[in-house]
Amino acid sequence: MVKAYLRYEPAAAFGVIASLESNIAYDSSGKFLLSPALEKVGVWHVRQGICTKTLAPPSFRGPSLAVTSIASSTSSLVASGYADGSIRIWELDRGTCETTLNGHKGAVTTLRYNKLGSLLASGSKDNDIILWDVVGEAGLFRLRGHHDQVTDLVFLDSGKKLISSSKDKFLRVWDLETQHCVQIISGHHSEIWSLDADRDERYLVAGSADPELRFYTIIKHDLVDGHSASSSNENENGNNGIPSTKKSWEVLKQFGEIQRQNKDRVATLRFNKSGNLLACQVAGKIVEIFRVLDEAESKHKAKRRVHRKKEKKSAKKAAEMTENGELSCSVSVEDSIPSLVVSDVFRLLQTLRTSKKITSISFCPVIPKGLLATLALSLNNNSLEVYSVDSNATSQSLAIELPGHRSDIRSLTLCSDNTLLMSTSHNVIKIWNPSTCNCLRTIDSGYGLCGMFVPNVPNNGYAVVGTKGGTVEIIDVGSGTCVEVVEAHGGSIHSIAAIPDGNGFVTGSADHDVKFWDYRSVQKPGQDAKYLTVSNVRTMKMNDDVLKVAVSPDAKYIAVALLDCTVKVFFVDSLKFFISLYGHKLPILGMDISSDGDLIVTGSADKNLKIWGLDFGDCHKSIFAHADSVTDVKFVHNTHYMFSVGKDRLIKYWDADKFELLLTLEGHHAEVWCLAISYRGDFIVTGSHDRSIRRWDRTEEPFFIEEEKEKRLEEMFEADLDGALESRYAPKEELPEEGAVAVAGKKTRETLTASDLILDALDLADAEMKQISEHEEEKRWGKVADFQPNILMLGLSPSDYVLRALSNVHTNDLEQTLLALPFSDALKLFSYLKNWTSNPDKIELICRVATVLLQTHYYQLITTPSARPVLGILKDVLHARVKECKDTIGFNLAAMDHLKQLMATKSDAPFQDAKTKLLEVRSRLGKHIVPSPETRAQTRAEKKRKKQKK
Repeated sequence: MVKAYLRYEPAAAFGVIASLESNIAYDSSGKFLLSPALEKVGVWHVRQGICTKTLAPPSFRGPSLAVTSIASSTSSLVASGYADGSIRIWELDRGTCETTLNGHKGAVTTLRYNKLGSLLASGSKDNDIILWDVVGEAGLFRLRGHHDQVTDLVFLDSGKKLISSSKDKFLRVWDLETQHCVQIISGHHSEIWSLDADRDERYLVAGSADPELRFYTIIKHDLVDGHSASSSNENENGNNGIPSTKKSWEVLKQFGEIQRQNKDRVATLRFNKSGNLLACQVAGKIVEIFRVLDEAESKHKAKRRVHRKKEKKSAKKAAEMTENGELSCSVSVEDSIPSLVVSDVFRLLQTLRTSKKITSISFCPVIPKGLLATLALSLNNNSLEVYSVDSNATSQSLAIELPGHRSDIRSLTLCSDNTLLMSTSHNVIKIWNPSTCNCLRTIDSGYGLCGMFVPNVPNNGYAVVGTKGGTVEIIDVGSGTCVEVVEAHGGSIHSIAAIPDGNGFVTGSADHDVKFWDYRSVQKPGQDAKYLTVSNVRTMKMNDDVLKVAVSPDAKYIAVALLDCTVKVFFVDSLKFFISLYGHKLPILGMDISSDGDLIVTGSADKNLKIWGLDFGDCHKSIFAHADSVTDVKFVHNTHYMFSVGKDRLIKYWDADKFELLLTLEGHHAEVWCLAISYRGDFIVTGSHDRSIRRWDRTEEPFFIEEEKEKRLEEMFEADLDGALESRYAPKEELPEEGAVAVAGKKTRETLTASDLILDALDLADAEMKQISEHEEEKRWGKVADFQPNILMLGLSPSDYVLRALSNVHTNDLEQTLLALPFSDALKLFSYLKNWTSNPDKIELICRVATVLLQTHYYQLITTPSARPVLGILKDVLHARVKECKDTIGFNLAAMDHLKQLMATKSDAPFQDAKTKLLEVRSRLGKHIVPSPETRAQTRAEKKRKKQKK
């Protein structure tokens, strides 16, 4: 009979406050701070300092789904970019994923919303920029031109212009209406890492590894009487207000440079919401905060600068003429004309220094009373800090650091009843509740490399930790304090193993010693309370560093793994040598003995697992287990099943009797250092270099070895097939064309599946229509028979069934799905479009389908006579339907604008409910067609130009 096993699934991940791969961002209200937590986005309440919710993708794919960029809009929508190139739009209030956008082939490096929040621009490591329609949940177009990854993006001119920076040392200005690059700015000597524009779009600043920040003035072009009139700060600041000739395509103009105080490269540049502060974060521990002076202050400072310059020049000329015996003359008028420079507008206000390196910064959009701004920082030690910025000083107002370790997790230990979990790291010990994932205690300590709970103590009151400094720390779990520090070894303590009778433990150290310890209760002097301490009872000298120790469950043997790649087994009572296990080529990093004492398993840096018999010391099996070093291995209690973890980020589940791999668990984003298994084996816990602790629960779902083998083979085959197709059909690596525009989406497995479903629906509909026509023919000849519709049509007509299949396609994938259809099936879709136009809810979908198919098959359609009647009908019908929808939307917008004006003026008109309001608006406007939003915008623009003329 084939044996079935129970599956383990990811259940929880905790301990990560802010990962290093992404930036942080405030939401639009300023109450919540969005922080990357590996594949999740944590939403932290700033005042309370707690994580209220996490935004986690539904699929769990480990490191390929790490968050790499975050952006928040003016509404409650939040965008997060991932390492696999996907973008997810979240509704922050509900914590749900609204849509997933697929278009990039590399990790998303930057995201930026426009002011209205209707457009989203994304940059990636694939050197491309994609503009997304957030409302339509679809990609508009792809901008190509950069030769290296895009680092930052900024919208200008109400979303009509886009500025991009890249590691290719260039700034590019894109006109989004014409979809081409209008200006390329060079001058940086190294990669440009960040840029930003102030609120009024007067200045743009860009930062790189150069020792200075470069500033640009933003030139705005307005059409007056059909001519282009440029308005910029240059006319105000210099040239005496005399308009200078400017190129019509010029958007950015060099303004000046400011020398930075720090030599590290610029990481982030951000203006605050009001635009009066500029923060420059470098790739270190410093944030330089600049004050942006307003126009009056800037002109006053420029006048003072010119006045001082004039006085110096006058004094110098007076001195020269006095020496020559001549009369002094006045300075020319031109020297006294103030012209603004960068130092007149930007002044260094403060320099903020932190204890650890800063990974990202973000200004709060809400300015508190009495302060200039609130600045949030994410540090590389897995913590968040919030600072209050004042004109005189900067003070820390909040630090979020308790729910996670500052460095990687080195050991994990579960107590006997699995209610507590202890984790050790560089300088603290944390006690967790593994069920709720809450941190219960944080205890300062040395560099803990191993630990264990003391058994047979009520309420799991004590724990023992071995440190890198060679000390044994005794921890009182209840009070969260270190009771005693025992100088145990002269080197690092790499391993602690409990003696089965519960009266002591064994430690193994780099000083070549294995020491046996007993527990003792000692009364505090002058107090009735007692505390736990330990005493050394025996010491065993080894000839090399001890890496691991393990005691058999019957307390008969002790196994010692040494740096010379061998395992020495001794008798516990007499400490006499029993057997030596040798065969590994590199040191053993993990070792465990099964509950029945029959097997001992060792995991080594040579990537192998070896299963030994403890009776004779024979090697039952050597398994090539991981793609990198095996760091830990443990048996499930009362079984011969075991788990191993390694530096390849994987957790593997094995059957030590059949020597078979049962499961591979993925999820960690860095090396996995340790694991702990519950006594019943119902869950395991793993700790990693990515500072996360993950719990994996055993489910009731059975699986079989053969099925898992087939599944792994299929995954390998699909991965190889995808790689072969990409390498075969990928375009040659060439320099992108200047300002090239391409399709926003990309071909994925989902789009191919959707294309197949549409083809199946078309075939099924054709067969059904053929049956219907045959039935009608039979009825005409008098052969009356009951018509049996196809049950696969779900009771729908052929036209509705095809429309249903088309509507199920994700909006973002529609274009790529239709591109995969052959021309014959595209013609079939055209024949259905005229029937669907009667449905007003599907007009937008029908128009998109018709547009994509016309653009794709244009030349074939114009040479196909059978397509002309259909195209002629669609030309008239679609135009009329779109005009109806446009007028309806315009009418509703006008009504909502009127209601908004009434609410703003606090009108006391007697409105009973919303229905009465809309009826009154309709009666006032009449039944005439309301102009579209574009027409009304043009009318407002013409009125504005007339006023400017006057």
